[in-house]
Amino acid sequence: MFTIGDFARHGRVSVRMLRHYDATGLLRPAHVDPANGYRHYTAAQLARLNRIIALKDLGFTLRQVHDIVDEKVEAEELRGMLRLRRAELETAVVAERARLTQVEARLRAIESEGHMPTNDVVLKSVPAVRVARMTATAASFDPEDIGPVIGPLYTVLFRRLELAGIAPTGPGVSHYEDAPEGGGRITVHAAVQVSAPLGSGDFEVVDLPPVERAATIVHRGAMATVLPTAQTLARWIDAGGHTSVGYPREVTLECPENLDDWVTELQAPLDEA
Repeated sequence: MFTIGDFARHGRVSVRMLRHYDATGLLRPAHVDPANGYRHYTAAQLARLNRIIALKDLGFTLRQVHDIVDEKVEAEELRGMLRLRRAELETAVVAERARLTQVEARLRAIESEGHMPTNDVVLKSVPAVRVARMTATAASFDPEDIGPVIGPLYTVLFRRLELAGIAPTGPGVSHYEDAPEGGGRITVHAAVQVSAPLGSGDFEVVDLPPVERAATIVHRGAMATVLPTAQTLARWIDAGGHTSVGYPREVTLECPENLDDWVTELQAPLDEA
C-alpha cells in the first residue's frame, strides 16, 4: 500500500484533493489506520483516480463523476453526456481562437501606429447598387460579435437565392447601422448585388443609395484581422479634417476558400465637403 503522499505523487494530484475525494466518498482509502488515522491506498485505485480526473477535466460535476465511476449512469446516457461535453468544448475552442485572432489584430494595430501608409486611401463616389439581403442584430460592432452573425446570414442568403433562381451579379456588400433598440447593438445587413425586382420574400431586395464621398481602402486578409486597416482609414479621415457618417460598407472583391486570401474594400461615407 501507499501512504496518501506517495499515492498523490503517483497519481499526479495533491494530497488536499485526495482528502476531499475521501470526504465526499468519491475515492476512499483502501485502509485507514485506526491508531493514527493515516490513509493508505493501493495501486489498483489509480484506475479510479484516473477516471475521476478525466471526467473532471471534461467539466462534469463531482456528483456526475460519482455516478459515472460507480456505474450508476447507463452507457447510452454516458455517451450522450460525453457528446454534449465534446460539443461544448469545441464551441469554447472556436471562441478562444476567435478571441486570439482579435488580440493579434489589436496587437498589429498597436504595432502599426504611425507606420501604415495612408496613401492607400482613395476618395471616390460610390454608385447606387441593388442588393438582395438578410438582416439580423449583433451585440456590438466588435468583430467577435459581428462574425458569428454575418457568416450564417450569408449562408442562408445564398441558399435562398439559389432556390429562387437568382444569381448574384456582383460582390457582397455588408453594411451596418445602429439597431433601433440601442444599447450598442448593431443591425447587420448581409447583402449581395443582384438584378432582380424590388420587394421582399425569403430575402429583401433593395437599392442601396449612392455615396457621394467615400473614403475607401482595400483590406487583404480575413475580416477578423481588419482592425489595422480600418484604423488606417480612420487616421486618414481625421488627418484630412473629414467627418465620417455611419459605418463603413464592406465590399467583398475576392473571397476564395482561404480566408487569409480575401480582398475587401472598406467604404466609409463622409459628410459633404
